[in-house]
Amino acid sequence: MKKIKYLIKRICNMNFNNFFNTLNDVHKKTGKNKVYIFFDMIICGFKYQAGYIDYNLFEMYNMNRYERSTVITRGINNEIIKKYNDPEYMKIFNDKIKFNERFNKYLKRDWLELTGNNKKEFAKFCEKHPKFVAKPTKESCGKGVEIIDSTDKKIYDLYNELYNNKQILVEEIAVQCKKISDLHPDSINTLRVVTLKGMVVTALLRIGNNHNNVDNFNHEGLCVPIDIEDGIVKYQAIDKKGNLYDKHPITKKEIVGFKVPKWNEVKKICEQAALEIPQVGYIGWDVCVTKDDICFIEANEFPGHDLYGLPPHRTNNIGLLPKFQEAMKKEIK
Repeated sequence: MKKIKYLIKRICNMNFNNFFNTLNDVHKKTGKNKVYIFFDMIICGFKYQAGYIDYNLFEMYNMNRYERSTVITRGINNEIIKKYNDPEYMKIFNDKIKFNERFNKYLKRDWLELTGNNKKEFAKFCEKHPKFVAKPTKESCGKGVEIIDSTDKKIYDLYNELYNNKQILVEEIAVQCKKISDLHPDSINTLRVVTLKGMVVTALLRIGNNHNNVDNFNHEGLCVPIDIEDGIVKYQAIDKKGNLYDKHPITKKEIVGFKVPKWNEVKKICEQAALEIPQVGYIGWDVCVTKDDICFIEANEFPGHDLYGLPPHRTNNIGLLPKFQEAMKKEIK
C-alpha cells in the first residue's frame, strides 16, 4: 500500500515532458523499441520504486530482475529515511548551527553564528582567522558556501554583508592532509561516509575540480566509492557529465588505487557519532582528514541516493541495497 501511495504521488507530480525526453534518450543509447522502454520504465516504477530518472541514471535497462532489485532507488531511499529518521530530530541536522552545537566535539575548529548583534565577537574571530568559510545555515549542495578573506576589509561592513546574505555561520577553515589536498588543492576534498543504524554502509571520496573551492558533484566535482573494508579507491572517478577518470583532470594525481589516510579511524568516529542521536539512524557524514586528526564538516539527514552504485561503480552489476539490508538487520548495542 505504501508503494502504491508513493507511486501515485510521483505520477501526479511527474514532469511528463522530461519523462518522454528520458525515454527518447534511452532509445538512442540502446536502440530498444520505445514501446518496450515505456512499459519497462512503468514496471520498474511499480516493482522497484524507480522513477524515470533512476531508470536512466542506474541504467536499469541493462539489468536483469535480480540486479534491479539490488538498486537503491529514490523510493527505497525515501522508505529508509522514513523508517529510521524521526522528523523532529532531523531538524538538528537540517540546521547547520544546531548541528555545530550538538556535534561540536567532532568539528575540532572554531565557528561563530552571526546573530546581528555580535560584531565585536566577529572582529575577534577575523583577527584569529583572517580567512574563513561563510555558510547559510539551511542550504545544501554547497550553495552559498564561500571562502572569505577579511584582510584589509572593513570588518563591520563585512559582518553586515554576510548577515544580509544570510551567510550567518562562519567557520575556521579545515586544513586537510597533504595526500588528499594534492588531489585538488583548491577545495576541501571530503569523504561522504554513510551510516545506517550505526554501521558504515557506503562511502565516497569527493574531489573538487577546475579550481572550484567546493568539492560538490553539482559544481564540477568528481566522486568515487571508497572500499569500506580497506579504504582504497578501486574504481574510476565520475563527474556529473558521466566522464570517467583514472587520474584527476587538473592535477593528474592518481585516483584509482588511492588509499584514504586514517580510514579505520574515519569509520570509527562516524560510527561513534551515528549513535549520538539514535532517533536519526541514516546519516551522510561529510568528513575531512587533517594532518593529525579527523573532523566533520557537516552531515546530511536526508542522504541522496543518486551516487550510490552508479553503473561504472558496480561489481557484477549489483547495487548497494544488500549491504544496506545487512545493516537494517543489525541490533544496535
